[in-house]
Amino acid sequence: QVQVVESGGGLVQFGGSLRLSCAAFGSFVRINIMEWYRQAPGKERELVATMASGGTTTYADSVKGRFTIPKDNAKNTAYLEMNSLKPEDTAVYHCRANIWGPLYGSKWYWGQGTQVTVSS
Repeated sequence: QVQVVESGGGLVQFGGSLRLSCAAFGSFVRINIMEWYRQAPGKERELVATMASGGTTTYADSVKGRFTIPKDNAKNTAYLEMNSLKPEDTAVYHCRANIWGPLYGSKWYWGQGTQVTVSS
C-alpha cells in the first residue's frame, strides 16, 4: 500500500516564504512524477509545479520565479519552496505522485491537501 502525505501549510504574511513537503510511503520501486496542485475557493484546481524522475521541472506562469520544487530522492520526498507569496496564492495545496511498483505498475496517488493562507 502506498500513501502520499503533504505537510507544511500555514499562515504567512504577504511577501513571506513557506515550504511544503510531499512524502511517499509504502512499498514501491520508484517515483516517476511528483506534482503540486492548488485549489482556491470557487476556482478550478491548478497545476502549479511538476518534477519528473529525470529532474525536469515545469511551473505555472503564475508562480515562475517564485516557486521551486526540489526533491530528496533518499527520503522519497518532493518539496514546494514558495517565496514572495501573495494573497492570490492562498489555496489548498495537493501533491500528486505517479509511483511504480511490480504488482500494480504505475499509479497516481493524491495526498490529503494542506492549507496555505497568505495575509495582505
